[in-house]
Amino acid sequence: MKVRIITDSTADLPASIAARLTSVPLTVHFGDEEYADGVTITNQQFYEKLEESDVMPSTSQATPAAFDEVFRQVSDAGESAVVITLASQLSGTYQSATIAAADYDHIYVVDSGSVAIGSGILAELALSMADSGMEAKDIAARLETEKQRIRIVAVLDTLEYLKRGGRISKTVAFAGGLLNMKPVVAFQDGEIRMLGKARGSKQGNSLLTAQIQAIGGADFSMPLLLGYTGLSDAPIQKFLEDSQQLWLDAAKPLRYTLIGSVIGTHAGPGAVAVAFFQK
Repeated sequence: MKVRIITDSTADLPASIAARLTSVPLTVHFGDEEYADGVTITNQQFYEKLEESDVMPSTSQATPAAFDEVFRQVSDAGESAVVITLASQLSGTYQSATIAAADYDHIYVVDSGSVAIGSGILAELALSMADSGMEAKDIAARLETEKQRIRIVAVLDTLEYLKRGGRISKTVAFAGGLLNMKPVVAFQDGEIRMLGKARGSKQGNSLLTAQIQAIGGADFSMPLLLGYTGLSDAPIQKFLEDSQQLWLDAAKPLRYTLIGSVIGTHAGPGAVAVAFFQK
């Protein structure tokens, strides 16, 4: 039975891999304006609006009906499916997928426990397992184990968007702006954790590199993906230049992609992130 890999629209991957997935969109809101993520607004358009708008955007979960529409297609085609959603701590999308899947056989839902490029590399792993001939049930079981090793670490350009989203106080954000502080954060267990702060982008990149090394480094036999937020990829190019020693054992060329709305809303433009499976 053919296995289809389904994600929600927050899973970020290079276009060549994303084209092999079926995506169920969340909804992005800018005040009264509403967009289907990845359908009626692209990631680039999202950042254009983010920089221009005084309104803090928000997202709402994919509905059970949206998943049911895709699941009916899977069932009618005689296929099975593995569904990978962003962390259930961030959205009700996992619950929506689970509700819809209850009416179908051979559809298995996995809470990635991650988001953006973290969900993306889990989906890429699922694709490789499907290509090898594994059945959907076995793929889902393997993903439940492997997702525990996913790590996302990032350096942010500004604290402004965390302030606007109510994640930090105005006083902390103002002080960070005056000092040109670049916070280094990790996403784990459904929440953002502060790892440290550095002054300027070069020190920020160095601290990000050190944090990746401190947690054991990346398993290069597994998918790895870098990402950036905003309209320019200059920050990711600078990070690659500053962190060359991290990638000496990488057998494959490094890949990066534009990160979407869920992380972009709180990180703001100019962030650089790395998602990998820990050794």
